[in-house]
Amino acid sequence: MTKKFILNADDFGMSQAFNKAVLKGYQNGILTSASICANGEAFEQAVREIIPQCPDLSIGVHLNIIEGKSMTKVPMLTDENGIFNNGYGAMILKSYNKEFLRQVEQEFRAQIEAIIIKTHVDHIDSHVHTHAIPNIFKIVVKLAKEYKIPYVRTQFEHPYLIPSIKKHLTTAYPINLIKIMLLNTFTMINSGLIKEKHLKTNDYLIGVGYTGMMDDRSIAYGLKSLQNKDCIAEALIHPCDYDNETKDHHTTEFELTQNEDLRDYIKQLGFELTNHTKGMKNE
Repeated sequence: MTKKFILNADDFGMSQAFNKAVLKGYQNGILTSASICANGEAFEQAVREIIPQCPDLSIGVHLNIIEGKSMTKVPMLTDENGIFNNGYGAMILKSYNKEFLRQVEQEFRAQIEAIIIKTHVDHIDSHVHTHAIPNIFKIVVKLAKEYKIPYVRTQFEHPYLIPSIKKHLTTAYPINLIKIMLLNTFTMINSGLIKEKHLKTNDYLIGVGYTGMMDDRSIAYGLKSLQNKDCIAEALIHPCDYDNETKDHHTTEFELTQNEDLRDYIKQLGFELTNHTKGMKNE
């Protein structure tokens, strides 16, 4: 049985705290991959200072059309100052509008090109899973083929429970369950296109059901639920290593990258810790 696990840091380049967490997570921990935002305020620092110190770290394009400033003029996606202003629901509704899709492709191209001119990339995903929306996913698959990026993230999460009352008695958890149902449905629609275009993807994603609550147990129980499956599992985290004493879910997600017991448990379950290039699977 072949079981592979990729631990990916989303939001690389968003801030120096994200960048520092990626560096330490790779050098001293179990982080194998990171997805970088071309419009992040610390993008240049990430490509200039962090990536050169991480020779085997998979780098991906983290497409972002939901937060921050656009790189091109796309008025259907932004306000008059170029700040993205569409929520996820609005994007689903607008995804049937041809002009909206044209502007999405224009912005995606600019972001991809800003990254690939600086560094090699081997995968694509997106901020807040916007690329999962089927009509937007078609654009991403088209661009992945055009720019020769072989791996596109899909979002099917196998439901699992962590034995923790605290994690479930929150307003976030039921919302996350709705996200799982929506993204699992989108993945079932999108998977056919992945096969048709001979791209590569993960079999399962870990990180939707416990968004904002990811820790070592979230990873451990997610992988435990997949231990009898021949699969590539990808977990997404948003780790930060702040210069001050700030403690939040981002620092918890950074700390899990440093957890040696988690590394051992991943191996005990039979998963090989790998990255997107080494762990790719034809669909």
